[in-house]
Amino acid sequence: MADIEPLRPKVKCPECKRESARQTYPFCSVRCKEVDLNRWLSGEYVIPGPQISDEDDYENVEYRPDVKD
Repeated sequence: MADIEPLRPKVKCPECKRESARQTYPFCSVRCKEVDLNRWLSGEYVIPGPQISDEDDYENVEYRPDVKD
């Protein structure tokens, strides 16, 4: 019988470091997936970008990825 290669390589869960599950990839469980989602929604994880105040015109802000905050 031929060996079947999985669609995705197994990786460590970013939350608990257990082996990932196919149904919740790249997480090992629904719980770890929801913990990660909660961190994004609560603001613990952010994607860096330019600082914008309420007075700034969002459409006229120049994005410069080479400048670090």
